[in-house]
Amino acid sequence: MDRRSFLRNSTLGAGAAAASTLAAPAYAQGKRTLTMVTTWSRGLAGVHDAAERVATIITEMTDGQLTVDLKAAGELVGAFEVFDAVTAGQADMYHGADYYFVGQHPGYAFFTAVPFGLTAQEQVNWYYFDGGMELHDELGQIFGLKSFLGGNTGAQSGGWFRNEITGPEDFNGLKFRMPGLGGQALGKLGASVQNIPGGEVYQALSSGAIDGTEWIGPWADEKAGFQEITKIYYTAGFHEPGASLSVATNRDVFDSLSPAHQKIVEIASAEAHQWNLGQFLSANGAALQRLQSSGVTIREFPDSVWDAFGKASAEVHAENMGDDLYKRIHDSAMASMKSSSAWIKTSSGTYVAQRDRVLG
Repeated sequence: MDRRSFLRNSTLGAGAAAASTLAAPAYAQGKRTLTMVTTWSRGLAGVHDAAERVATIITEMTDGQLTVDLKAAGELVGAFEVFDAVTAGQADMYHGADYYFVGQHPGYAFFTAVPFGLTAQEQVNWYYFDGGMELHDELGQIFGLKSFLGGNTGAQSGGWFRNEITGPEDFNGLKFRMPGLGGQALGKLGASVQNIPGGEVYQALSSGAIDGTEWIGPWADEKAGFQEITKIYYTAGFHEPGASLSVATNRDVFDSLSPAHQKIVEIASAEAHQWNLGQFLSANGAALQRLQSSGVTIREFPDSVWDAFGKASAEVHAENMGDDLYKRIHDSAMASMKSSSAWIKTSSGTYVAQRDRVLG
């Protein structure tokens, strides 16, 4: 039985299928409205912007023939319910971070970020030229989805902590928010890992429900207000070196679109990916300076912690290698990363190091 049949025949699927009668794409005077649900609270810096960007571009490029009705997290379904809402037909499409859905298949992590994985540029190289897009599509077919990359945060920060991290042992018993395979790796260091939607992280940290959190980077973190709670900030993390966001459309809905409108969904997603990456990277430098001016101290994890991150991450990958599709996605991404990084290190990597040395 495939995933779509399972959903329709399970208790969850039956409920979602009942709701799907409300979600068939609406038509008015030859025009069509698609409902987009997201994993983001309305106004959440950068990530919700990317979802809005996709929705706006689709509407504008189709001259209003397709209108995307964006529903933020909680407005139709909860942040982590968007995947099942779209596979079951309760909504037409979602915008989110696919690593929230590793419970459906661990391979989804690669289309956001995995520990010690691809940078944003390496992700693009793999996705468009080394088989990543085809693997994303193969994975989506299992669940009745047509998916594209639709945003990118760039490299994410190591996170906010109430106390300094001096060694791997400091993670033992630490209540920490981190989704995806990175969270699974922290769990191997003894952390009590929490997967909390972005719009709820500030309250969890403020109340003491968690001891620390990663979110995105200086700009989004500043907007979230974490500096009001703690001043200890690790700016380099192992878990998300170039986190992509995704647009996924119910496959039956996607197939019902004209070829021109299908291509517009693809192009809108790709444009939002590059626009969003520029948005984050252009804003992070000034935000970091503001955070430091407010008393935030910038830290780096010691080598012993990085080594522990590496060991734990390798164990997480190894545990999933028994799944053929996961292994093929992993091997494809790692081969592309190795190939891309060989040139990047010797070209732009060397250039940036020399530029900084010469210009001071």
